[in-house]
Amino acid sequence: MSTANEYFICSLEELDSPGSKAFSLEQHGHNIDGFVVRYKGGVSVYLNQCPHTGASLNWQPDQFLSYDERYIQCSIHGAIFEFHDGLCIHGPCAGQKLKKLKYRLDSDRIFVELDPEQKNFL
Repeated sequence: MSTANEYFICSLEELDSPGSKAFSLEQHGHNIDGFVVRYKGGVSVYLNQCPHTGASLNWQPDQFLSYDERYIQCSIHGAIFEFHDGLCIHGPCAGQKLKKLKYRLDSDRIFVELDPEQKNFL
């Protein structure tokens, strides 16, 4: 069961593996844009914000993956990030990480859990 600070994002059935999906939530009057990635049986959820410029990573709706679908890729500068931990392994922000968002799986449904005290994700 979801709480006031949990938001249903999608079911696993809606995501290819590998695959990705964008979402937007509102907290404290601000939009929080994020995305979920599914890969090799795993799931990760990140803030949709490149650590280099703060820009959104996707180049088209729900498109966060590199052409070969082996990594997350920033559409602005081509930075490459690992699926499991968001570590940038190539590009202008090498060594930095995407900001993970807390989530939980309930059967095959993905819920994002936002901290009710966090006022700013930037």
